Amino acid sequence: MAPIGKIHSYPNNPRVAKALIAAKYNGIEVEVVPVEMGKSNKTPEFLKKFPLGKVPAFEANDGFTLYESNAIAFYVAAYKQGTQLLGASPKESALIQQFIGVADNELAPAAATWLFPILGWMPNNEENTKKAKEDHLLNHTYLVGESITLADITVATSLLNFYRMVFDPAFRASFKNVNRWFITLVNQPEFNCCCQEGEEGTKASFPSQGCLPPQLQRPRRSQLPRLTTKRRKSPLPMRSQRPKNPLDLLPKSDFNLEEWKRFYSNNDTRPTACNWFWDKFDPAGFSLYRLDYKYNSELTLTFMSSNLVGGVYHRLEAARKYAFGSLAVLGEDHKNSISGYFVYRGDGIPAEVQDTPDFESWTFTRCDSKDPKTRELFNAYIAWDEVIEGKKFADAKVFK
Repeated sequence: MAPIGKIHSYPNNPRVAKALIAAKYNGIEVEVVPVEMGKSNKTPEFLKKFPLGKVPAFEANDGFTLYESNAIAFYVAAYKQGTQLLGASPKESALIQQFIGVADNELAPAAATWLFPILGWMPNNEENTKKAKEDHLLNHTYLVGESITLADITVATSLLNFYRMVFDPAFRASFKNVNRWFITLVNQPEFNCCCQEGEEGTKASFPSQGCLPPQLQRPRRSQLPRLTTKRRKSPLPMRSQRPKNPLDLLPKSDFNLEEWKRFYSNNDTRPTACNWFWDKFDPAGFSLYRLDYKYNSELTLTFMSSNLVGGVYHRLEAARKYAFGSLAVLGEDHKNSISGYFVYRGDGIPAEVQDTPDFESWTFTRCDSKDPKTRELFNAYIAWDEVIEGKKFADAKVFK
């Protein structure tokens, strides 16, 4: 695909990263043209297109020009019709703009306070440093809605240098939810061009090259030319030739998961749906697991815990055909927990579940479907009983 335009910038500019990441999510290309500050951005040709001489500066293929990184990122995010990066409603779009404002008005001044002294550009100011420590990020899976938007991209790229130069492990310990959100983002494939999770798992590390195309990066040893055997190109397989999921090749079961989901949705849970489930459940073709969230001590408001469950379900979309479950938030604000039960096709936890970024945040315990206590607890979690395991029911979400 031909690039939609060019971004002029100096190397390792994090303000360019948000536009490049947005392009990755939209499946489009943007060319990056290296700029030698003080020279190439002061030429008559450059100033004719961009009178302020500032970078990043964007030039579309039709001659349309933009400067200011937020305007460029918005243009790239909006380029694809039906994109999810800008929200699904006017309210979500407004919230995205709110967090972009947070990045500009709160994080950027904090960068000047913290990073400029480290770089030797200005003296330290202790009062501003304390102000910069305020947590401006909400404890949601993502900043707006249940998927990554331009708000997440903008705020995360504004935090890149903080994680590079300021946020040591001791400081991060006070912001566990922010760390989990940040590490979730930098592990998305679209972010791979500028950041990756560090070896320690809780500390993000970033290549010195930054989010840059090859022409702006120093060649690495592994990138030097080498002799290779020329491969003969083979045609891409047709859609019908794709290998089937191993779960689709299992022997047919009398327990039909889709039929169960419909019956559960259209009938009273107790006793009708519960009785139907246990009458038809096939332990040879399906597995029953209890799930417990590992970080209950970090949960605060119950609605935020419920939002966390919603984000988990969103990232489980690939497993929807092979799973059914109910996760409940039990307790009250500042004292709640998340647990529940899931039914999976096959013997064990499907790869589609294990491949999600949330997998390591849960304890999975395989259950005996013939155990009366297990059956009663399963019934309680799918029926949303007012009290479950001695705890007050707050909210729940069903994955079906």
